[in-house]
Amino acid sequence: MVLLVLGLIFVGDCNGDELKKHFYERSCPLAEEIVQNITWKHVATNSALPAKLLRMHFHDCFVRGCDGSVLVDSTANNTAEKAAIPNLSLAGFDVIDEIKTQLETTCPGKVSCADIVALAARDSVSFQFNKSMWEVLTGRRDGNISRASEALANIPSPSSNFTTLQQNFANKNLSIHDLVVLSGAHTIGVGHCNLFSNRLYNFTGKGDSDPSLNSTYAAFLKTKCKSLSDTTTTVPMDPGSGLTFDSHYYISLKQKEGLFQSDAALLTNHDASDYVDKLLANEEFFTKFGESIKRMGAIEVLTGNSGNIRTKCSVVN
Repeated sequence: MVLLVLGLIFVGDCNGDELKKHFYERSCPLAEEIVQNITWKHVATNSALPAKLLRMHFHDCFVRGCDGSVLVDSTANNTAEKAAIPNLSLAGFDVIDEIKTQLETTCPGKVSCADIVALAARDSVSFQFNKSMWEVLTGRRDGNISRASEALANIPSPSSNFTTLQQNFANKNLSIHDLVVLSGAHTIGVGHCNLFSNRLYNFTGKGDSDPSLNSTYAAFLKTKCKSLSDTTTTVPMDPGSGLTFDSHYYISLKQKEGLFQSDAALLTNHDASDYVDKLLANEEFFTKFGESIKRMGAIEVLTGNSGNIRTKCSVVN
């Protein structure tokens, strides 16, 4: 509601027009270096972290924009985004907290939690390449509202069909192209059995598997996920390349090895399927991913006098 009152400023914030390169150059010159150093330290001993921080950034931006609201803890009076079902498996909050603590020591009250999430997501993926893989514009400020109900309403479901996914992304001013490119984040990380096992057992009520799933791959998944109710077992989202950020996700997709229905859905639309074909090479994927995640990182951002800088990322000021 506050943003609506801001009129023209709202337009600039929504499009991320006020974000810029090296926003902290004067106010906290070591900010980006501190984020990278701490993130790389953790990724060096935890190869699963890049997928977790990338997912955190995505889940933050799709609810109230990229405002750090996913970091807020629930209170007696409010159930925050963290407690929403899509966010229960998020991880990496300890890394964000460590970065924030160091930044508050170095330059108190200057660097937002929202910017830390965006930078840490980029830096965690970049560790593998020893260089920054995409540009992150900064200048986001933190929001003071975090509601579990909004996370449920806005975060795309792994069981979504193409029409629903397209609408989810359109609601955030992201295109079909962005949908296909950002789905490529599934080249790293794991999926919990209960989020896709409906594709393995009794898919159409006849005891069958989803026909859009490679039968050999389905048989393999059944050896890992024994039932529809398994909520603890995980499997790599990109078989054979689950820890490497690359274009292999699209190769797997073409082989009908997309883990979720939302992955397989990309092949059910002509335009989306064409984009899949164009992203099979690493160089093309890296370039397009950098462009799309930059657009995602600008969703409904708070800048200027909007929002604030949280002292502690898990608590609103």
